[in-house]
Amino acid sequence: MLNLPEIEMSVRKDTKGVLQVWDPIRSKYVALTPEENVRQHFTSFLINSYGYPRSLMQNEVAIEMNGLRRRCDTVVYSKQLEPLLIIEYKAPSVQITKQVFNQIARYNFALRVQYLIVSNGLEHYCAKMDKDSSQWQFIDHLPDYITLSQQL
Repeated sequence: MLNLPEIEMSVRKDTKGVLQVWDPIRSKYVALTPEENVRQHFTSFLINSYGYPRSLMQNEVAIEMNGLRRRCDTVVYSKQLEPLLIIEYKAPSVQITKQVFNQIARYNFALRVQYLIVSNGLEHYCAKMDKDSSQWQFIDHLPDYITLSQQL
């Protein structure tokens, strides 16, 4: 059981019998892995509880780091399409460690956002860049979209 509100998901099996879930952000069916289950619940939570516009969220965002292609799980954008927030999802069985946070912090070299979130569906951590110290400070809440978009 995830530490997120329950949602209705459209689930089907593909021709090989693999469970898939409809991703409303990508507008397509994707494999229903434990990590994807967390993504679907968490993005729904942000949309329904924190006012995040679905149209300003993108899943599986390709970035390039040191000549290598990587993917951010979810990026949230401003109305001017500036990246504001990166979210990294892990399966519930994966513990959130400093290594997991360092992974998302490295992605930020490419996007330069003010907020990072990591969730395994059970625990959720949010950090904000402190402009004075240039260090990440963990905060005890998730920002709503209006607060997030005022950070530009």
